Amino acid sequence: MSFDLLVHEAWPAYEQCAHDGWVLRYAGGVTKRANSVLATDRPADLDGAIRAAEEFYGERGQRCVFSLGPDAMEGLDQELERRGYEMVDPTVIMTGTPKAAPGHEVRVEDTPWRGWLETWWAVDGRYGSGLEEAERICGGVPAWYAAVEEDGAALAVGRAVPQGDMLGIYCMATLPEARRRGLARSVLRALSRRAGGDGGGARSAYLVTTVGNSSAQALYRSEGFEVANRYHYRVK
Repeated sequence: MSFDLLVHEAWPAYEQCAHDGWVLRYAGGVTKRANSVLATDRPADLDGAIRAAEEFYGERGQRCVFSLGPDAMEGLDQELERRGYEMVDPTVIMTGTPKAAPGHEVRVEDTPWRGWLETWWAVDGRYGSGLEEAERICGGVPAWYAAVEEDGAALAVGRAVPQGDMLGIYCMATLPEARRRGLARSVLRALSRRAGGDGGGARSAYLVTTVGNSSAQALYRSEGFEVANRYHYRVK
């Protein structure tokens, strides 16, 4: 399965509209992943498809966003640039197979609990009051939720989505006061070992992080991940 479809399935928009081979995705404006056009196929009417996307998001009070990953329609990026769409959030896709054991005790559940959600949102809550929508996105597909806790408080969290032979790692977040202690590393390893079963180890995993987040990339490289591909968005 392509990375575009892996991300699409692991972070599902709760409203999806098919139009001429494209998928128009909406989830209350929370994250561009779930509020953007998945445009891997070439529509019969390109101009009409772009106008339909713009109307779809305009009706919902949102800017029109296109996700342009490795399998995006050839030439679409250039066409959107010509139409005045701005390129934002260049992102790297990293893949690897972590095998080491966690250095901390990690709680892993099949559903996100309140403390997990609050910690993730405290770090990544860039969308105002969108926690309810974010929780709905998370619940749209089976996943595992991990946290290192102290005194009942989640200090570092992460989410993993089993997808056949691949494991998608999402929502990696550590509270600022708990950083530099290896907690995120333990969360990543615990999720990978959960995927590998009782024998430890892990299936191949992937994760995404912005190009500018060099500290996250350094952590993931130290756990055996390398950049496999890239994507970005076009916004108008």
